[in-house]
Amino acid sequence: MNKDHGFGLPSGLPNPLNPLNPRNAGRRRFLAGSLTVGFTLLPFADALAQTTEAGTFKAAAPKLPGSLKSTPLLDAWIRIDAGGVTVCTGKAELGTGIRTAFLQIAAEQLDVDPAGITLITADTGVTPNEGYTAGSHSTADSGTAILNAAAQVRGLLLQSAAAKLGVDAAQLRTADGAILANDGRRLAYGEAVAGVDLHQEARPGLPLKDPALFKVVGRNWPRVDIPGKVAGGKSYVQDLRMPGMVHARAIRPPSYGATLASVDTRAVLAMPGVLQVVRDGSYLAVAADDEWRAILAMRALSAAAVWNDGPPLPDPKTIHETLRRLPAREIAVADRSDGAVAAAAAMQTLHARYTKPYLMHASIGPSCAVALFQDNRMTVWTHTQGVFPMRAGLAEMLSLPSENIRCIHVEGSGCYGHNGADDAAADAALIARRMPGRPVRVQWMREQEHTWEPFGPAMTVDATAALDASGRIVDWQCEIWSNTHNNRIDNAGRFMPTWSLAQPFTPAPPKPIPMPEGGGDRNSIPLYRLPNLKVQHHFLPDMPIRVSALRSLGAYMNVFAIESFMDELALAARADPVEFRLRHLDDPRARDVIALAAKQFGWRAGMPNMPGMPRKANHGVGFAFAQYKNLMSYFAIAVELAIVPETGEVRIERAVAAVDCGQIVNPDGVRNQIEGGILQSASWSLFEQTTFDTRRITSYDWSGYPIMRFSAVPKKVEVYLIDRPGTPFLGVGEAAQGPTAAVLSNAIANACGKRLRDLPLAGARLKAALGEA
Repeated sequence: MNKDHGFGLPSGLPNPLNPLNPRNAGRRRFLAGSLTVGFTLLPFADALAQTTEAGTFKAAAPKLPGSLKSTPLLDAWIRIDAGGVTVCTGKAELGTGIRTAFLQIAAEQLDVDPAGITLITADTGVTPNEGYTAGSHSTADSGTAILNAAAQVRGLLLQSAAAKLGVDAAQLRTADGAILANDGRRLAYGEAVAGVDLHQEARPGLPLKDPALFKVVGRNWPRVDIPGKVAGGKSYVQDLRMPGMVHARAIRPPSYGATLASVDTRAVLAMPGVLQVVRDGSYLAVAADDEWRAILAMRALSAAAVWNDGPPLPDPKTIHETLRRLPAREIAVADRSDGAVAAAAAMQTLHARYTKPYLMHASIGPSCAVALFQDNRMTVWTHTQGVFPMRAGLAEMLSLPSENIRCIHVEGSGCYGHNGADDAAADAALIARRMPGRPVRVQWMREQEHTWEPFGPAMTVDATAALDASGRIVDWQCEIWSNTHNNRIDNAGRFMPTWSLAQPFTPAPPKPIPMPEGGGDRNSIPLYRLPNLKVQHHFLPDMPIRVSALRSLGAYMNVFAIESFMDELALAARADPVEFRLRHLDDPRARDVIALAAKQFGWRAGMPNMPGMPRKANHGVGFAFAQYKNLMSYFAIAVELAIVPETGEVRIERAVAAVDCGQIVNPDGVRNQIEGGILQSASWSLFEQTTFDTRRITSYDWSGYPIMRFSAVPKKVEVYLIDRPGTPFLGVGEAAQGPTAAVLSNAIANACGKRLRDLPLAGARLKAALGEA
């Protein structure tokens, strides 16, 4: 198995993954490596997409927006010495399988065994700064960088070997980490690089391996992270233990804005094992020599604290009306008209309003971090999605130079989007500063995770469209009420614990994410052919409840609204939903995934419950499609489900999906992501909703925030892939979210004739809708 980054423990701790431990020769070689390919790309993204040209795979300007448009320095992607190959990425493994994919990409271009590569992921002390691991950009950005860097390294090794062997480089080939000459002579990569200074900038446009020759990329490859997780190995930051480590817990206020009036800490300090109580303004925490003792002390300290209430929350019954009344910044997302196709040609006009509640990340493992403050330097092990932005925020919070802070990513048990990971890291750093020389582990409690994480924002989408006499859409207008969906760590004030300090930090004001990436307006422009189109985003700078990035941001809700509305329009046009979509689509790749999903599902004209066809009671089928961000993976899905009117239960009998994500690295990995996305989105769409009253969040445990149980998992999920060798990698991690929500809504409407436009769909809402029949 490949030598992986591990937890990156400091040299003073006896861990087998320690770079100074003689048993970890691969990591030690990296730190003293003889070959470095480090580079700055201007702009980075323009150098790192791919296209096939005359049978040779070459770098070319990409179609995708990169996460590195600001063109930061990128160094140490690939290093080679006598002992092997080390690959670095600034992206973090979040359970998407990128560690395996990046090993495959590097191994393919270098002609080495993936098991022989040492991979190092997001670590401010070692890896490139790639910002956040977000937006399905990992393979598109970092994977492409690794691909191009590896191809250049291979070329440099061939040139070096040619000089050493006295032959033309064209007479050499690479295999199994060595360069082979036609006469049988062989040089290992470590020999080829010896004595040659190969430190230089990467150059775009160099030849890449012909995809027809791929042996690793495009093949199923075992996930390197799965064995430890399945066998209960130390896989997550929650598993991290260090010599001399203390356990800490923070005490949260009872509600937003509450301030600490008083607290008597004497009884807590006298409890067994308690080492310290930390108080800074309204910030309270306790550290102990044992985790259970820390929990007991936290409970006692919480009971002793007296709080002043914060401002009230809005009435949850009218939250969407409240949001629509908030001051908004107006953003025209799209505004175009085609004089040749006048909206006046409309024969019928439809209007619909869709809503989404606040959603949790609902991480299975509560947020956790470990921090060590030693010699005026802070090291933090964290499951953040952005180690470099975190370092900057911690530097401000702690008044330390950035170079004195090292943030090392370690996987979290259930981390996707901006959950409590960053705040837990801030907790650990604040407490560790009071306890120099001792690792401090902070893990949130379940009720803290459920009530203090940044939620996925509530949204409203208002859609109006017109059909002409032929059943074609001639006008589409849409209004969105939402915020940026991104309150990540732009400054120390974005760490929730800093709000309670005696000298609190003010959060940086939220900013909209420009299209085509988008935030609340992501995927708000339909991919369909619409001659007259207007999309308006009522951008809400302030939200009454703490919110930030949740998987797919606004795309989940916007695609839910668009694809639900497309079905409503198809019904009004008395058209088959699949045919209706195809008649409005020009993009051949979009048409291909729709056709594949429909074919594999067995979709046909004249299915039950379609216009003019007999009804099959309480049984329905649905279809939905989207291209994520209109830039990344194409995804189509069909489902068959049954409903139980007496309870509002929805039983998903079968889900059939098709995806086009460009060049596929690991087919099994793509299926993993699509299957997981379908299940997560189904859980959001059928069950999930954050609850609150006018004082505080009330869904503080799993009984108050139900998620999909195994009994509700679809009986069958099929995922079909369209591989396009030699085309750019398209992010796949968030492709399924929006279409899955819409396909469930469409199938429910098909089953019962009732259109539900407010999420979540199942349970009491569906039961009530059926009771109105």
